[in-house]
Amino acid sequence: MILMLASSLASAGPDRWRFEDLYPTEAAFDAARKETEVAIQGLGDCQGKLGTDAATLYGCLQRQSDVAQAIGRLASYSSNHVSADTRDTAWAEKDGAVQVLQASFAQATSWVQPELVALGSERLEAWLAAEPRLQPWQYPLRSILRRAAHVLPPGEEQILALAAPVAQAPSTTYTVFTSAELPWPTVKLPDGTETRLAQQDYTRLRTHPDPATRKLVFDSFFGAYQAYEGTLGGLLASQVQVHWMNARARGYGSCVEASLDNSFVPRAVYDTLVAQTNAHLPTLHRYFRLRRELLGIEKLTYADLYVPVVRSDRKFPLDESIALALASAAPLGKDYVAAMKKGFEGGWIDAYPRPGKVGGAYMSDSAYGVHPYVLLNHNDDLEGAVTLAHEYGHAMHSHYAMGAQPFATAGYTPFVAEVASTFNEALLAEHLRKAAKTDEERLFLLGSELESLRLTYFRQAMFGEYELAIHEVVERGEPLTGAVLTRMYADLLRKYHGPDVLVDDVWTREWAYVPHFYYDFYVFQYATSLAGSSLLAERVLKKQKGSVDEFLGLLKAGGSADPYVLLKDAGVDLATPAPYDALAARMEHVMDEIERLRKK
Repeated sequence: MILMLASSLASAGPDRWRFEDLYPTEAAFDAARKETEVAIQGLGDCQGKLGTDAATLYGCLQRQSDVAQAIGRLASYSSNHVSADTRDTAWAEKDGAVQVLQASFAQATSWVQPELVALGSERLEAWLAAEPRLQPWQYPLRSILRRAAHVLPPGEEQILALAAPVAQAPSTTYTVFTSAELPWPTVKLPDGTETRLAQQDYTRLRTHPDPATRKLVFDSFFGAYQAYEGTLGGLLASQVQVHWMNARARGYGSCVEASLDNSFVPRAVYDTLVAQTNAHLPTLHRYFRLRRELLGIEKLTYADLYVPVVRSDRKFPLDESIALALASAAPLGKDYVAAMKKGFEGGWIDAYPRPGKVGGAYMSDSAYGVHPYVLLNHNDDLEGAVTLAHEYGHAMHSHYAMGAQPFATAGYTPFVAEVASTFNEALLAEHLRKAAKTDEERLFLLGSELESLRLTYFRQAMFGEYELAIHEVVERGEPLTGAVLTRMYADLLRKYHGPDVLVDDVWTREWAYVPHFYYDFYVFQYATSLAGSSLLAERVLKKQKGSVDEFLGLLKAGGSADPYVLLKDAGVDLATPAPYDALAARMEHVMDEIERLRKK
C-alpha cells in the first residue's frame, strides 16, 4: 500500500509549495499587508486601558492577536517566496516590508507587558474566572506575571524594542561576511583538480575518501577563518556582550539564566546535560576507536570524522523517502500517518534544489490556521530521506498544535521543537534497520545512525558547554578575543574527542564556522531534545502502554504550558540523568550490533 501511495504521489508531483492556501493572489497579499499596517497603527488605542476591566482586556488582547496572526501569514508568504528564489529582488523587497511590519508591531506593543504586570495576580485571576473569553490567554498572561521582576517600565521596554535591530548587528554582519565576502581559498587537490573552498564546498569535500584530501580541505578551510580570527572574534564577543547587556537590564544574574527564563526551563537541565555528556564521553571515545578500525587507518584525525565508515550506492528518491517516512510512522497510528499523507499531497513541501533556492532545510509554521511549509533540498540519498522525516516531524508537531490549540498557545518553544523531529528520525532508523537485506546494508545504516548521534547529541552538547563558558568570561568582566575563543574551543574540542583523535591547531578555529553561537543559548536544545526523543521513541517502539498517547499529547499541547513540564507529563525529565543514560545506551547498542556483524 505504501509503495502504491508513493507512486501516485510521484505522478502528482508533490514537490512545490501551494502558496494559494495563504493568499489566492499576490494582489491579495499586498492588500492584506496594507490592512495590517493600518491595524498596527490602531493598537495604541488600548494603551493605558488594559486595567479597565476584563472585557476591555479581552478586546485589546484579541486585537493584538489578530494582528500577530495576520503578520505570521504575511511572513510565511513573503519569506517562503524569497527562499524559493533568492534572486527575485521584488520578493526580497516585499519580505523586507513585512519585516518592517514585525518591528513596528513590537514597538507598538512594547507597553503591553508593563501594563499587564501592573494588574497584579489577584486582579488577573479574578478576571480570568469571570471572563470566559480570556481562557485562551491563561498561560501567556500568567507567564508574564511570573516574570514581573524582569519586566521594565514602558519607556525602558520601548528602548529595548527600538534597540533590537541594532542588537542583531553582530550576527547580521557575521552572516554577510562569511556568506558573501570572506575570501575563500582555491586549492589544488591531490588528484590534480582545483576547487574553491567556500562553506558548501567544505561540507561536500570533508567526506572525500582520500585522507590527504580531507586534511588539505580542513587546513585550507579553517585557515581562512584563522586569517580573520580577530574580526570574527570581535563579532562574536559583541554578540555575547549584547546578551549580557539584555540580561543585566532585566535583572538576571547570568546570560543563561535570562535565556532559559524565556521558556521557564530550569537551570538544572543545562547543568545536567553538561554533566551527563561528560560522564558519557567514554561512549563517544569508543565510537572513535571503532571508526578508526572501520576506516582502516592508523591514526584518526578530526578531519576523518565525516567520511562514511561504510559507503553505499543506494538511492533514496523523493517518492521512496516519502514512502519510508509514512511506513516508519506506523507505530504512531493511522491518524498520524493520514495527516502526513495529507501534507505530502497538499502542497506542504518544496522538495528539490534549484538555482536561486535557499540551501538546507526548514519547517515554517507562522501561518496559523493554514498548514506548515517544509523546505527541502532533496538529493536522493540517505541524508535526504532522514531530513524529510526530520522536517516532517516538525510539520506534524505544528499541525497537531494548530488543530488543538488557539493561536495564543499554538506556538511551541525550541526546547520541545526538536523532540518531534528527532523522534521521527529514530522511527525511520528502526524501520530501515529491520528492512535491510544484507549485513553490508545494515552496517551502512548503523554507521549513519552513530554519526547522527555524534553530531546531534555530543557535538551540540559540546557547543552548549562552550557557549556557557564564553558567556561566563564576559560576565566576569574578562576580555573575549579571537585568540581567547580559539584557546577555549581547542581545550573543549580535545577533551570531547579524547586521546584517539588528533586535532591540529588550525582546526580549532572551527568556533568561527558555527553561527549558532550568536543565537543566545539555542543549540543545547538539539542535544536535550534528542535525549528526550530517544527515550520517547524507545517506549513507543517497545509498545509500552500509553506511550503513543503521551507523545501525541505533547504535540497537541503546543505552548500551553512550560515546555519542561510538557515533557515531564510525557514521561521525560531532562533535569535527571535518565534521558541521557538512555541515549548513551542506544549508542552502545548500535556499536555492539556493528561489532557483532563484523565478527560474522
